[in-house]
This record gives sequence, C-alpha cells and structure tokens, in this order.
Amino acid sequence: MRDYIQEMLKRKDLLVYLVKSGLKAEHRNSYLGYFWWLLDPLLNVLVYYFLVSVILGRGGENFAVFLVIGLIGWRWMNTTVNTSAKAIVRQSSLINQVYLPKSVFPLSASFTQVVNFVFGLVVIAIFLAVFGVMPGWQVVYLPLIIMVQLVFLLAISLFVAYICVFVRDIDNILSHILRVFFYASPIIWEGGRLPDEYSWVIAYNPVAIILDSYRAVLMYQANPQFVGLFVITISSILVIIWLLYYYSRNEHKIIKAL
Repeated sequence: MRDYIQEMLKRKDLLVYLVKSGLKAEHRNSYLGYFWWLLDPLLNVLVYYFLVSVILGRGGENFAVFLVIGLIGWRWMNTTVNTSAKAIVRQSSLINQVYLPKSVFPLSASFTQVVNFVFGLVVIAIFLAVFGVMPGWQVVYLPLIIMVQLVFLLAISLFVAYICVFVRDIDNILSHILRVFFYASPIIWEGGRLPDEYSWVIAYNPVAIILDSYRAVLMYQANPQFVGLFVITISSILVIIWLLYYYSRNEHKIIKAL
C-alpha cells in the first residue's frame, strides 16, 4: 500500500489536470459559462422556496437562509456522488493505455466539486447579507466543517467509483438512494418537526449532522456538533485507508472489468 500511495503522489500533476479539465468541461457549451456556478444553486433555492414557503405556506423565520444552506450543502454531496460513480468508467480508454492509480479518478471528481461548493458559499453569503443574518464568532469553525464534509465525500467517492466498475446498474440505483437521504435530512424542512420516534433519523444521519453544523455557525451563532463531526471524520478516514488498500490489491480486476 505504501508503494501505491507513493505512486499516487507521483501523479499529483495528473490529479490537478483532471480537476482543471473537469471544471472546464462542466459548462463548456453553455452561453453563460462559469456564471452557472452561481446561477444554478440560486435557481435551485428559489424553486424550493417558492414550493415550500409560498405554495405550502411552511417555513419559519429566515427560512430562505435555512434553505440555501441546506440545498447548497446537499448539492455538493449529490454532485460529488454522481460524478464519482462514473469517474473510473469514463476514463476507461486512458486506463487501458497506461498504468495509473485508479483511485486518482474519483479523487479528482471530488476535488472538482469543491470549487462548485465555494461558489455556493458566495450565494450563502448573499442570502445572509440580504436577510440580515449575522454569524457569530463560531464562523471560525466553518473551514473545519468543510474539511469534514470533504473527507466524508472522498470516502464515498472511492467506494461508489469502484463498485460501479463491476456493477454498472448501481449508477442508476444511486439516484434513488440519494433521494432517500434528501428527504431523510433537514434540507428543506427542520429536523425538530419529526415525531420523537423518528428523532434517530437526525441523530445518526451524517448528512443531517453536517448540515446542522453549517447552520449552527452561520445562522444561530452556536457551536457545531463536534462529537458527530469527529465520528464522521474518523470513520471516513478509516474507510479511505481501507479502500486505498483495497484499490492497491485489486486494480488488475478493474482493468479486466473495463
């Protein structure tokens, strides 16, 4: 495994290239180009705000800010999982021509979506300013929460990318699994509205823990869920280490499957 990690470090230039090419390819043929990185999350928030607040008449004080934080945090997760699922399969022609650590491809997909999330943070800042919501000193924990989410997504990316090489149908099933997590997390609704018997959905849901931590430091001037974030981080790191070991032992199987 040590040799495998050293080989990955030697290919860091490839990782940077894949991230840059991924960013360029996202809106290559669109008229507005990179402006979609701001416009897409903004339109997403407006649609759900109109549906939940205007049509259904739900949502409390500063619901727009609550909604934008949840949707942009979820958007990072959703796009990362979907792009990572096809990361290795999409590069099959390159993989069959030259030896490369296959884990580089899902990792590059994950890092590409970090840039999109940064633009989403700009949208969140705009909503905070417009609605007069002022974060407290706890905002210093924001980079910590972002790092926890990144590590969490790296673990998921490595897993789904490997599985999708051998079971292509998983790519189609993922959309339904993600939809379950979307409605099981406080993205467009507040977790406190759940009956007591379903409170565990929020307590043990890593997506809910991460999103609630964002809202704590950005909206409520409160500390994030340190215990939950710590458990997510340690678990994700252990999964990443195990998956890198598994990649290093089974890369020949990936080549055969492609």
